[in-house]
Amino acid sequence: MSFLSPSMSFNYPVLVADIGGTNARFALVDHATAPTRMCGKTATAGHADISSAIREVVFPETDQKPRTAIIAVAGPVTGDSIPLTNAAWVIEPLKMIADLGLEQVIVLNDFEAQALALPGYRGIDVEQVGSGAIRENSTKFVLGPGTGLGAAAMIYASSTWIPVPGEGGHVELGPVTPEDFEIWPHIERVGDRLGAEQILSGTGLPRLARAIADWTQSERHLETPASITMAAEDNDPVAVKTLEVFARCLGRVSGDFALTVLARGGVYLTGGVTPRITRFLADGGFRAAFEAKAPHGSLMSKIPTFVVQHPDPALEGLASFARTPAAFAVDMHGRQWAAARSLHAD
Repeated sequence: MSFLSPSMSFNYPVLVADIGGTNARFALVDHATAPTRMCGKTATAGHADISSAIREVVFPETDQKPRTAIIAVAGPVTGDSIPLTNAAWVIEPLKMIADLGLEQVIVLNDFEAQALALPGYRGIDVEQVGSGAIRENSTKFVLGPGTGLGAAAMIYASSTWIPVPGEGGHVELGPVTPEDFEIWPHIERVGDRLGAEQILSGTGLPRLARAIADWTQSERHLETPASITMAAEDNDPVAVKTLEVFARCLGRVSGDFALTVLARGGVYLTGGVTPRITRFLADGGFRAAFEAKAPHGSLMSKIPTFVVQHPDPALEGLASFARTPAAFAVDMHGRQWAAARSLHAD
């Protein structure tokens, strides 16, 4: 395993990109003390590949073309050809270097990028839910119910932040309360098990709504996350109960991860579902489930939880890394490509 050398810096400008299944977002970091300069977003389906998207979206926004690109993708980074899970693009760093005149390309996991943003959040970037206070220079955790359930830790050790991505969204999620034990038999299993992502995601939310309707013997059919959140605004009983259970389960899983890594620096919620259910995260059920970790209830009450309000957390995480690479220990093995020249700054 290899890590970025503490003495190494990037050649600027640095292009940072968050590549999702539907949209690609781009920004520039002009130098080590520059703010993140947003360049815009574009639909991946509107371009043949990432190079054509960068030419159209980024190049018109800058007089000086980027020399380094740091890219976040959903999924593992394996080999010189990286297919996207939910889009037709294949990320080929060596081809990007040739197409765009870049000096180097680094490709990271999308929740690794989310973790890189955590130490830099300030003020309105986050909204606290419940009690607790951040312990400075302590491990943090990010959990994001979106299309799936992303998860990553940001460990603090030896005066360095270490992002640790993983597949934590697939941990088991079993019943705890008497109500859970009534609802769980109605939830559709996937692969003979019930993982957290199978409920705590945009794809899982309708699965949970179907189970709630079955449990309550309701004829209500809510088949999309948007239909569920909209119905909850009108106090539809199936939708309301679905989001109450969702928030409670999200609190439970968040608490499990907080205990696992002792996240005294806080647990942060991102993802496309989170901003649509803030009412249910704030009503007490989420936080009560988070803290219900006997014999460690007192410890859990001191760990804060936050909803991330920053509009582009993955981009901001990559930008933080671009500005201060020595502050992070990022595994670079198999994830860094360079033109035929030194990787060190001029």
